[in-house]
Amino acid sequence: METSRKGLLTQITQFWNLLDDLAESDPERYKNFIEQELQEGKQLCAGPEPELCLQTRIVKPKEKILFINLCQWKRIPTPQSAMHPVPLSVGRPQDISETSEEYTVIDVACNPEVLQATEKDRVRKDQLIKMAVKCIEEQFQLTLSHSYHITDCKIKGSIQRMRQNLMGIQTDVADLRQKVRKEHSLEQLSSSTVSSSDHFPQLLLPKDQVLSKAGCLIEEISSTEIQEERQIPVYELKFLKDQHEKPLKIELKVDLPGINEVSLCDLSVSEDDLLLEVSEKYRLHLNLPESVNTEMTTAKFIKEKSALIITMPLI
Repeated sequence: METSRKGLLTQITQFWNLLDDLAESDPERYKNFIEQELQEGKQLCAGPEPELCLQTRIVKPKEKILFINLCQWKRIPTPQSAMHPVPLSVGRPQDISETSEEYTVIDVACNPEVLQATEKDRVRKDQLIKMAVKCIEEQFQLTLSHSYHITDCKIKGSIQRMRQNLMGIQTDVADLRQKVRKEHSLEQLSSSTVSSSDHFPQLLLPKDQVLSKAGCLIEEISSTEIQEERQIPVYELKFLKDQHEKPLKIELKVDLPGINEVSLCDLSVSEDDLLLEVSEKYRLHLNLPESVNTEMTTAKFIKEKSALIITMPLI
């Protein structure tokens, strides 16, 4: 174990030394490398985007209209080849009532390259859709009608709800990763890397024939036990505006009763969302209403009031 740790630290040190050497010998190349890495990281952190919406029916256990939002998300891995399983992320079913109409919405995300490959190929698109239907059936023990039509709109419901549904699944992985970090050594952690086959439902998408029968290798990305231990704190989200009523910043105030040390707060902010974890007591995940400048974001902890104030300038 000690040897493994030393080897890992040596590799990290060598990597940083190479970057330092590159910065001195070729500043322009170093700058381009850093910018490329930041851009790729930004894309990876971006939320899912709607691609198309399908309408079909739940046949069993209870007949109901079903809308499937098929989304693209760069965080989902690409399949290793055309003959390997296609990773999917499937959100929880959302039952919605509008006046007299009741229906269910399920969000499904895959890598953008998978969807791009089906744009001009109706057979492959049909295969992908049937694969998503099969995956939903097996994951939630439903019987669905295999007849469907693509609706005029790209998404049923709001983008914010869809992202909350799908990204909520992904943030559970962060919970698990935090738990692993506390209980495992460096060597064990390196062997516990999250892979596509471990945490995404996968089905085989054949090249030349319509999907007839495929195994759905599903391990649900969920950690309900961890979530139930934590409370969602009381919070207030508002826009700070200039004299012309133009929104400049988003201010989030979070009340954290019983917390008197900022060191207990673990905060991460992307352009689109925010995750706050406080000890083992509180957890708050929000999709932000506007994109924010993460580099200019500040946080202030008011010890007397046990409150955290986060200020996020808009982009």
